Amino acid sequence: MPQHQGALAPEHFAQVKEEPAQRAGDTEQNAQAPRLRAIEDTVRKLQNTFGQAPEVAVILGSGWAAAAAQVQDAQRIAYAELPAFQATSVEGHVSALTVGRIGNQRVAMLGGRKHTYETGDCSGMAGALRSLHNWGVKLLLQTNAAGSLRPHMPPGSLMLITDHINAPQHSPLVGEPGNARFVDMGAAYDPELLAHTRQLALAQQVALHEGTYLWALGPQFETPAEIRMFAAWGADAVGMSTVPETILARHAGMRVLGLSLMTNMGAGLSTESLTHAATLQQAQASGGYAAQFLADLISSLADVPSLHG
Repeated sequence: MPQHQGALAPEHFAQVKEEPAQRAGDTEQNAQAPRLRAIEDTVRKLQNTFGQAPEVAVILGSGWAAAAAQVQDAQRIAYAELPAFQATSVEGHVSALTVGRIGNQRVAMLGGRKHTYETGDCSGMAGALRSLHNWGVKLLLQTNAAGSLRPHMPPGSLMLITDHINAPQHSPLVGEPGNARFVDMGAAYDPELLAHTRQLALAQQVALHEGTYLWALGPQFETPAEIRMFAAWGADAVGMSTVPETILARHAGMRVLGLSLMTNMGAGLSTESLTHAATLQQAQASGGYAAQFLADLISSLADVPSLHG
């Protein structure tokens, strides 16, 4: 049947249907562009300042700052000079990156992290971690201060993170394009490096607990009822960081290792009131011991062939 004059051909309808998807793709690319440029600029700044990337990057949590003093041949740059890095506003954290070596292992130490509770955005460390990965970093070694849910793990104890629970069920990958956002978290904390850390602790006679870390959004501390629930879920320690960074690092293709320093018992497990000041005080009291083990661990990573291939 001949078409009525002025009628639209079927091909035109197909094109019209495709336009919204095309516009959505263009919008997505436009939203990504400033972030990608910031990462590119940051990688260029890191290369120009420090040269080749170290294999290891460390995020220093509350109580772990003393480890930075162990970095030899240290060079330092403020986050403000790195376009993809966001400054932190949390007491006890420093918005600066230090690069040098501990023993024979080169390392980049981040003096602080952007917490979700500062802005409500759990992707605050995305730019920094993707920049480090694109620079050439292979391992993200995370540290944090945490509340213990187990009586046998009192304040001052060290815990090797073997798994985590994302209690808020927030993800820094929401809105990311492509299938890479569907990250396998079955072995989020690297099995080979977990075994290496256990062996080091045994050789040094360091009491190193192991367990599951639970991320609570914060900034308020948990209630006793929440602590009982988290313990029933299988959590051994609770804190307000680390999980978003682990997700981001695994998405980027980095290996992950994590250490927690117990600074308090969870609410209802002791008679002490929970405050950030008390957390920092306990972290400082135990921080030297924790920082020394961290420094020894970093140094020992020079002997892990899979990090240097």
